[in-house]
Amino acid sequence: MTVVTLMWEARAADGCGPELLAWARAQPLPGPAAPLRRETFTAPGDRVLVLTWWDAPGDAPLDAALPELPDPAPDLVTRPVHRWRFESHGT
Repeated sequence: MTVVTLMWEARAADGCGPELLAWARAQPLPGPAAPLRRETFTAPGDRVLVLTWWDAPGDAPLDAALPELPDPAPDLVTRPVHRWRFESHGT
């Protein structure tokens, strides 16, 4: 197994930072398994970042079917959500 980190980042619409944060924290991740770890962050510009760590099977772990956070309602964000996947190589 390889550990894959999914990164989800959105920028809140004006005045919606706390609402976007609450929305992101309340979102369940669909699927039969829970992530190894999940953390939620905020950054200047009313950005919300959610990182999840998963055991990803197979020869192409970055292509594994893993649960992702959905897109929030369009009125909560100023642009489409950014998503990236990272493969861990240890410390």
